[in-house]
Amino acid sequence: MVSWIENDETAWGCPMMAEPGQRPIYICAEWEIDLFGRELRSTGELIPLGGRAFEILAELVQAEGRLVTKSDLTERVWRGVFVEESALRVHIAAIRKALGPDRDMLSTSVGRGYRLLGAWRVRHMDTPLQSAATGLLPSINIPSASFDLVGRTTAIAHLWRLLSAHRVVSLVGPGGIGKTALALEAARTPPPGFSADRLLVELASLSDPRLVCSVIAGVLGTKLEGEEISPDSIARAIGPRPLLLILDNCEHVIDAVAQVAELIVSHCSGTIIVATSREALRIEGEHVYRVPPLGVPPEAWHEPAGASAYSAVELFTSRAKALGSSFAPDEENIGAIAAICRRLDGIPLAIEFAAARAVMLSPPKIAALLDDRFKFLTTGRRTALPRQQTLRATLDWSYDLLPDDEAWLLRQLGIFAGEFRLDAVIAVAGEGISDVTGQLARLVAKSLVLADIRGESPHYRLLDTTHAYASEKLHAGGEYPGAARRQATYYIGFFASAEADSEVRAQAEWLTIYGRHIDNVRTSLDWAFSSGGDPQVGAALTAAAVPLWVQLSLLSECRERTELALARLDPAAADAPRLRMQLSAARGWSLMYGVGRAREAGPAWAATLQLAEQLEDRDYLLRALWGLCIDQFNNGEFRRALEFAHRFAEVVADSGNSIDRMMADRLLATALHYFGDQRQAYHHIARTLSRLSDLAAKPQVIRFRFDLRASARYFQARILWLLGLADQSLSVVEHNVEEGRTSGHALTFCSVLGQGACPIAFLAGDLDAAGGYCTMLIEHTERHPIRLWNLWARAFRGLLIARRGDLATGLPLLRKALELAGEARFLPRFLLPLGELAACLGEAGEVSQGLETADEALARCEARDEGWYVAELWRIKGELLLLPGERRSTAAAEKAFDRAFQMARNQGALFWELRTAISVARLRMSEGHLADARHVLASVYGKFTEGFETADLREARTMLARLGS
Repeated sequence: MVSWIENDETAWGCPMMAEPGQRPIYICAEWEIDLFGRELRSTGELIPLGGRAFEILAELVQAEGRLVTKSDLTERVWRGVFVEESALRVHIAAIRKALGPDRDMLSTSVGRGYRLLGAWRVRHMDTPLQSAATGLLPSINIPSASFDLVGRTTAIAHLWRLLSAHRVVSLVGPGGIGKTALALEAARTPPPGFSADRLLVELASLSDPRLVCSVIAGVLGTKLEGEEISPDSIARAIGPRPLLLILDNCEHVIDAVAQVAELIVSHCSGTIIVATSREALRIEGEHVYRVPPLGVPPEAWHEPAGASAYSAVELFTSRAKALGSSFAPDEENIGAIAAICRRLDGIPLAIEFAAARAVMLSPPKIAALLDDRFKFLTTGRRTALPRQQTLRATLDWSYDLLPDDEAWLLRQLGIFAGEFRLDAVIAVAGEGISDVTGQLARLVAKSLVLADIRGESPHYRLLDTTHAYASEKLHAGGEYPGAARRQATYYIGFFASAEADSEVRAQAEWLTIYGRHIDNVRTSLDWAFSSGGDPQVGAALTAAAVPLWVQLSLLSECRERTELALARLDPAAADAPRLRMQLSAARGWSLMYGVGRAREAGPAWAATLQLAEQLEDRDYLLRALWGLCIDQFNNGEFRRALEFAHRFAEVVADSGNSIDRMMADRLLATALHYFGDQRQAYHHIARTLSRLSDLAAKPQVIRFRFDLRASARYFQARILWLLGLADQSLSVVEHNVEEGRTSGHALTFCSVLGQGACPIAFLAGDLDAAGGYCTMLIEHTERHPIRLWNLWARAFRGLLIARRGDLATGLPLLRKALELAGEARFLPRFLLPLGELAACLGEAGEVSQGLETADEALARCEARDEGWYVAELWRIKGELLLLPGERRSTAAAEKAFDRAFQMARNQGALFWELRTAISVARLRMSEGHLADARHVLASVYGKFTEGFETADLREARTMLARLGS
């Protein structure tokens, strides 16, 4: 069987190649597949098979009977060039025809791919790589290395493995990627036993393709005695001679090189060819190896000590030091070098240009100057080819070789800031431009455009340096305004269905389609609102792109973009009212979740409501009612919030949309929960949950801007907890955290952790779990900058530290976070930290301040009808009144406990009733009234049916045991 490895150079597993100097032949019964000779044989006879068909067959036999998908086959065989599936089917049919009576060995998995069946084994045969002149030293003209080649050890080994199986290997890639350096270093370090001639043919300076044969003949030292120098004569002169021939810099004479290379490999059995070019030769037997960039640290990388693990960073530092630079390898410098390498796409030549500047400038300064890279990166080696002495010259070389139509299209592609689709290219090209698809394919083939053909729709992008060059050309030619307008118009259409898609697709799937275009949206908006742009187009694009900011939880950007669009919107435009409605709703959402108790959010939602009623837009009417309801929560108007929730329910009462009815129950459950009616809240959350099957199976972020399934669960957990159903609540929390994590929506996951997991784990007395959830929330809100939840998490971390007994550390953290929250501390979520602050102040000996904090919170709750936490606040106040000091009053404490009991029982909040019973029982025990203590505690404890391992129920059970019967 074939042994398998995971190859660093490809995105798929590939079979272990034969050792250099051997060729693998796959055998099954009378069939043989000779990868080196590119032959299919049956009982020793050659079976005709085309080049592409043979490559497909080679991929299938090397898969050892495993399924090879259609996308993998097209990627490997056509190597980044987009082809129709019909092309693959044509070659599959050719293979089946060649297999004749054994055609069923090629099995089809419908809609997926193909596999080659049979008991195949591999035999390795020696290849004719030894010099024909035994005992003579091989002829070599490979120049000695003037510097170490960094980061290419794996690539060199991979190249030699390819050469053991393929007669022609083309090293393809953009200018400066290091194709020549890789080929030469491989030639300098052949595998053991390889003693063929190794000759370099340099074609860079050649201007006339008719001279290609003459240059090759000259390197070979061939004397043709008057015979015309042609591909045929060169092939005859080489004959069976073992030879590694490197044809360097082929792109400008590609047709002539392809002709001679194809003839050599077909006539010269001992010759293998390495070609370096920015595009493939496209000849029979060629294997294209796209030379990868050097490894660069990812954006989120923060480990300077491991910098040398990335070959791009190693190249920069080694070249800079060789030139005399002496910067310190500290965090700032290494971080700047990592940024430089990322922005230069890991291209060695560009990195060397940047490293040369380190003699005079610090790495952070170099990074800052990269925006003007074509003027800045101009210090190449004096001995380099002219086109490799500056970054601009490197790109000029490729650009000047392009036909006019391809050069024009490359300039247009400079408008894209990130990935783009084929239909976007066609739109930007404009009407009347023919064969855009073909031009794009040719730019891909020439390594000027990168293609990602995975997934349903191919995506393309320019390397950052190529993009900067194309954009400069676009502006210089006066073509930018037209391209920018066409791009903005395209994205208005592209995002037209984005919101509807968000209701039926999982977020990860949605983001795969839409999220990768955010940089293009940003550049289009920057153009639209610039002095030469079109604000009306900008307003339309802003409204269309709102789902993108929602899905990515980019609250600040959404607010800033919508405010600008509203300010620049032309009120006389026909679509102005609808755009204003859409933009106002988006602004209200971003203010509400980004700022919290934002005074501007309410007017934004009110404007949305007015326009929705005017336009008779039921969808935005519901959005506005929902937004106004949440805004009232945030601003402490809980009775008004309940009114908006009831109004929402009235509007959807006769709706056939189950999601709207679920949303009504979800709003009512939320309002009633905060209002303090836990029994009715449970009724409505249960109705919400009973309809969850109507949602798509995967998490969604629906038009109300959060995942309805996940949000229903965390309110269910809160309500269950207060009702005394602790085990059910904790079970919901555990499931909800996983559900929120997989939803992928940053804002929803904040609420899952902050509304549900953190407070419930804390109330259960599981401080370890609460701490884990808190850490998760802090890290999450640092990755996705959601300020209000980050402040809440830091306040919660302070109270956890204090509750673990470290008041000296925890209390200041809690206070500081609440101060930083400002008016946001009036949001319902901050009430629990405020209550715990009061309790902690008492434990720290600051009883008066603790009582003041509790009284302020109680006054706030009474003024706002915010009842859900009032029972606990009265209990905390009672405990404070029992602490030593001038404010101690047993009578006042008992009154506070009575109020706590009354509120808890009225609300059906059994958990708060238990906590109050524990406090009262503790007081009765201190007074010696043991029977009263037992009666108070037992009457509440007996109401519980679950949750007996939570902290408060364990304490109650211990107290009852001490009190006896």
